[in-house]
Amino acid sequence: MTLNFSNSLRFISIILLSSLLALNGCSTESKPVPKFQETVFTMGTLVEVTIIGEDEQLAEQAYTTILDDFNFMHNTWHPWQRNALRRINSLLATGADFSLAPSILPLITKSQTLSKQSGGLFNPAIGKLVKLWGFHQDDLDNIIEPPEDEEIQALLKDLPQMSDIKFNNLTMSGSNENIQLDFGGFAKGAAVDATIEHLKEFGIRNAVINAGGDLRAIGSHNNRPWRIGIRNPTASGVFAAVEVTGDESVFTSGDYERYFEADGKRYHHIIDPRTGYPANKTRSVTVIHSDAATADAAATALFIAGPEQWHDIATAMGIKYVMLIAKNGDVHMNPAMSKRIQFVTKQASIKISQPLQ
Repeated sequence: MTLNFSNSLRFISIILLSSLLALNGCSTESKPVPKFQETVFTMGTLVEVTIIGEDEQLAEQAYTTILDDFNFMHNTWHPWQRNALRRINSLLATGADFSLAPSILPLITKSQTLSKQSGGLFNPAIGKLVKLWGFHQDDLDNIIEPPEDEEIQALLKDLPQMSDIKFNNLTMSGSNENIQLDFGGFAKGAAVDATIEHLKEFGIRNAVINAGGDLRAIGSHNNRPWRIGIRNPTASGVFAAVEVTGDESVFTSGDYERYFEADGKRYHHIIDPRTGYPANKTRSVTVIHSDAATADAAATALFIAGPEQWHDIATAMGIKYVMLIAKNGDVHMNPAMSKRIQFVTKQASIKISQPLQ
């Protein structure tokens, strides 16, 4: 894949995180703590791996292993390449039973649960709609104009859901010919989870895997919390920061990540499955959760839910920390998140919701 404009923004996010980690790592200790840090381009974004306090040989070995993990998942889960997912999509459209695919099955079952919890706002089955908008390609400069409304409405008449995928012992099938799985709003989180678990198997206790500004952190940074920067959705630089420790994921969905412009209007990649158009009430959503896959899916669903519905959807998905920046610039947070967020610049309007249960 080529590094396009959206990936350049992700590169900025990684730089911001690296800068914050560098500041966080300042210490008066005379003996420096070992730090391993490598960045690689995989899964369509820059992935930075940071490991603290481990022998260099062990860190190198772990990094090589998780790099293999990332490459396998990228090649297997990519939504528009010739791979296992493409084969499954072609078989789902037939309605016939076919053998379960072990490499894809965990994504399907987990996304079915998350889709149900989100009331269908997180819906990886709408790959045809994503393709109609042109977001099934790496270079968005090829997109000249948005699709015709008639094309969108035709797909909405029989829009597939994750519940249209059925299981029967060792086989599966699709009950809607329009099913086309695209895990773009979820696969990065699932990949981060898988690789973090692999690091744990190596005995690594303090690390961050940062995939284009979305990350999961375990342990601490030199006995202090990891300090994570959250990108400003309307300008360059850091909007806010949050500290994490133990084992937490921080994921953000924003309208600045993948988009194209036509006739002076910007169209981003987060499609509202209810309307068939990009969600239009949100600039970005940041979610903190124990696992990256849930945080990734929830950030997408809450972005679509917008300022009026995010609280209900977050409750249904079991999310405890949310910050939503609305289109008009208002910052919406639940009380628990407000206690953790440290704004870099003063915000004009901050709205604190009822607690999330």
